[in-house]
Amino acid sequence: MKKVSLSGSLREGVGKKDAKELRANGRVPAVLYGGDTQTHFHVSSIELDKIVYSPDVFQIELDINGKKTKAIIKDSQFHPVTDNYVHIDFLELFDDREVVIKLPVRTVGNSVGVIAGGAKIMNFRKLAVRGLPGDMPDDIVLNVAKMKIGDAIRVRDISVEGCTIVQAPSDVVVAIKTTRAAMSAAAASASGGDEEETEEASEEAAAE
Repeated sequence: MKKVSLSGSLREGVGKKDAKELRANGRVPAVLYGGDTQTHFHVSSIELDKIVYSPDVFQIELDINGKKTKAIIKDSQFHPVTDNYVHIDFLELFDDREVVIKLPVRTVGNSVGVIAGGAKIMNFRKLAVRGLPGDMPDDIVLNVAKMKIGDAIRVRDISVEGCTIVQAPSDVVVAIKTTRAAMSAAAASASGGDEEETEEASEEAAAE
């Protein structure tokens, strides 16, 4: 996984009033769990934007009052109206302990099915993967160059070295679907072929 640093400060209080004051000052209440104890702290909303609104998944080096810990964002809560941060949950990482992380899925290659008029459908932008933090890749890359219309890549077709995808094996991750344009082109091609055959038959009949 890609790595990034983030600094935070311990919270003096953990009540609603304290949390409201933090948000008013551009800070986001947060909790770090997964270790022996939970740590309540707060981070800058501006610094958090760079991590939360990125398509990548990061291993975060948290620096809370000088104590450094490796973690990932496990959950983000937002206000239903303003969409501002309400709370962020961080999960502490350990080199010898497996964790489940949702990794981004990226496709490479120009599908022959898309070239023929089909459409690439991404059903999953991220996949849940279990493994040790050190084995986690930056992303899951799928080559779609040879995919024709009607082809699909399912979870069972994907392997992540050293890790296990923990979603249903039958889940379709990416597929090449037919489109109206492709159907129209196929119909026109078939129709054109029939007309040519009819014309040839008429010419043969006239010659006889």
